[in-house]
Amino acid sequence: MGILNITPDSFYSGSRIEFQKIQDTAGQMLAEGAAFLDVGGYSTRPGATDVSVEEELDRVLPAIETLTRHFPEASLSIDTFRARVAEHCVAAGAGLINDVSGGTLDAAMLTTVARLRVPYILMHMRGTPQTMNSRTEYTDVTREVIDELHPRVAQLQQMGVHDVIIDPGFGFAKTVAQNFELLNRLTAFHIFGKPLLVGLSRKSMIWRTLGTDPAGALSGTTALNAVALRKGAKILRVHDVKPAMECIKLILQLS
Repeated sequence: MGILNITPDSFYSGSRIEFQKIQDTAGQMLAEGAAFLDVGGYSTRPGATDVSVEEELDRVLPAIETLTRHFPEASLSIDTFRARVAEHCVAAGAGLINDVSGGTLDAAMLTTVARLRVPYILMHMRGTPQTMNSRTEYTDVTREVIDELHPRVAQLQQMGVHDVIIDPGFGFAKTVAQNFELLNRLTAFHIFGKPLLVGLSRKSMIWRTLGTDPAGALSGTTALNAVALRKGAKILRVHDVKPAMECIKLILQLS
């Protein structure tokens, strides 16, 4: 899954795409092997500035429309926690909803997903992007993340939504140590019987550990992506598609 951030403040500056360049960037990602393109217009980095629904729509809707027109075969995902944004983007051509809040920030999201009948990425997060760094108290992070996701999975199933992808939410209301604990115990998430998406790309658990910055975290990303694949991840959400595809190709030789 290639990341297309139509935002001015994403944590990794190299992922901030001007609208005029989105077609070229998307074309390159697809050529390099991306199975999905994930379009987002609201930065969810810790402490990110809140933006209105209207501003988010102004960013993502033209992008979805452009990508649908130029790449009709592409699988487009809308990265949003707002039901209204999701609905407009699905109408414009997106076929997947990626919700970092797992339905906790918009009461209408899960019913909207059920009505639209599109696959849904259910991610774990506590609080909001503005408050999540203060919500990292766990006794057993893996067990508690699973326990907090479970009612949402059950609710979706009761609503007839069975195309659910699980994302443990690396970097969202977790410390660096907790992120590594989650990755080490990633196989525990197979309890849901759903595909696992892992988003580790250039995150602080990598660059802080290595003493670098997001721009210097590509090698670390590749290393941890390999670990995630060996533990059963089915989708890697990445800024850099070619290195991720090379990692997938090599790991498949071990299967």
